[in-house]
Amino acid sequence: MNAGIDVGNALRQAAGRLSETSDTARLDAELLMAHALGSSRSDMLLRHMRDPAPAHFAQLVERRAAREPIAHIIGEQEFFGLAFTVTPDTLIPRGDSETIVQAALDTARSDARVLDMGTGSGALLLAFLDRRPQASGMGMDASEGALVVAAANAARLGLADRAHFHKASWHEAGWCDDLGQFDLILCNPPYVETDAQLEPDVRDYEPASALFAGPEGLDDYRAIIPQLGKLLLPGGVAVLEIGATQQEAVAGIARESGFAVSMHRDLGGRPRALILR
Repeated sequence: MNAGIDVGNALRQAAGRLSETSDTARLDAELLMAHALGSSRSDMLLRHMRDPAPAHFAQLVERRAAREPIAHIIGEQEFFGLAFTVTPDTLIPRGDSETIVQAALDTARSDARVLDMGTGSGALLLAFLDRRPQASGMGMDASEGALVVAAANAARLGLADRAHFHKASWHEAGWCDDLGQFDLILCNPPYVETDAQLEPDVRDYEPASALFAGPEGLDDYRAIIPQLGKLLLPGGVAVLEIGATQQEAVAGIARESGFAVSMHRDLGGRPRALILR
C-alpha cells in the first residue's frame, strides 16, 4: 500500500488486498479505516475521504489479510444495535444470534429474571436487558476471561446494576444448585461437530471451548437441557440457539426432558432458536 495517499485511495488499495481472503473486502477496509481514524464509518465516508490515510492503517489491513477477525482488530462488534467489546476469550456475536434475543423479547415477561448460560461477551443477556428496563439477570460462563469482558460490557452499556456474572461450567456436578430460578434462560452453547471444517477466521481465533461439542455437535445440549427444569420458574421459557441442521435432534432431547418445543428462524430462513416451555 502506497504511503502518503488519501483515505479514498487507501480504501481502494486495501479492498483489492483483502479481496483475496474476504467476501466483504470493501466493508472490511472501511471498518478498519474508520477505526484507524477514530471515526464512525458513516462520518468517514461523508467527511474524511480526502484526508491523509493514517500510517498504521496498512498494518491493520495486513492483520485482516492474515484472517484475523475484524472484531478482534478493532476490539468491538455491533449486536442488536449495541457495541460490544470482544476479545479472543469470547465468541464474536453474530447477526444470526439476534434471533435468540428477538425470540426472547417475543415470549418472555417484561420483568423477567434472566439466566444467560455461556454468556461470553454478555451479548444475549445485555441486549435483552437493554430492551426490557424492568428485567434483570445473571450471565454464567466457565471462562474467567469471558466474564471480565461481559462485566465490562455491562458497565459500558449502563446495565451493571441489573446484570451480574458468575463462574460455572455445566459439565461440573452441582453447577446449578445455587443459581436459583429464572423466568427466562438464554443459551448459545457450543454446537459445532468436532471434525467440522471452519473458516480460519473462526478456527484460529475464537475459543474452541465455545465452538465444539462432540462428533454430532450435541454434547452440550445433552448436558444442559435435562437441568433446565429445575432452573425455570413456573411459566418460564428457555431459548436455545441451534445449528441450521440440528432442529430435530435438539428438539428430541428437549421432548425427552418434558418440554414443549417451538422454533424461530433467522433472517436467512434457517432454524435458529428453539423455545422450550
